[in-house]
Amino acid sequence: MRFRDHYFSSHTLNRCRAALLVALAVVISTSAYASTKKTSNRLTRAEAKQASLRLSEMGYGSGRNALVAFQKYEGRKATGQLTRADFEAIMNASAPEARDAGYRHAEVDLVRQVLLLIGDDGAVEKVLPVSTGSNKHYREKGMSGLAYTPRGRFKIYAKIAGWRKSPLGMLYYPNYFSDGLAIHGNSSVPDTPASHGCVRVPNSAAIDLYKRMPIGTIVLIYDKDSFVSAKDWAAQNN
Repeated sequence: MRFRDHYFSSHTLNRCRAALLVALAVVISTSAYASTKKTSNRLTRAEAKQASLRLSEMGYGSGRNALVAFQKYEGRKATGQLTRADFEAIMNASAPEARDAGYRHAEVDLVRQVLLLIGDDGAVEKVLPVSTGSNKHYREKGMSGLAYTPRGRFKIYAKIAGWRKSPLGMLYYPNYFSDGLAIHGNSSVPDTPASHGCVRVPNSAAIDLYKRMPIGTIVLIYDKDSFVSAKDWAAQNN
């Protein structure tokens, strides 16, 4: 009996050791796979530079605003952080296209929350992230109303270089298009509509935009349900 007990004890111990070794191998393999997967998701400096160059080629510019504009235009989560998924999307994306091509103008896509500058040849020259009217009622500084950005076709009718104090806040290099509403720089350009009705762009892009939009520039503002072409206006200007 002692021999038999010793045999079974030894046999059981060997089986336990084997099971332990298998479990340990699985853990090591899983950890190695997770580590490899995590490493593969990290972008190299070369890849980050490649993404930046591609964004610039498509008209988004450079820096965080370029990435946010791309994420908004493509319907991705606007984080401003370049992930592996964003990198793949950038490298496989096509340049944005104008809704109303064939003449120089600007377009504000309320659904995507982006502004597109269109050149004479109809190609998109610049894409910027924006924040438009929140569509909420407000009561601030003795004023009240609906924070609404009108849809339709407009023309820039006035401009102010530098800061402009308005009843509801400060505007940076404003380009007025309708009843005191303007496309202007702001330090706060959230990912969602949040203005009183103006079209906010990042302060860092305001001066360049101001230079690119002289008085008379046509501005189209639309959502998924409303769009009005201004090709007839452009033809009259020519």
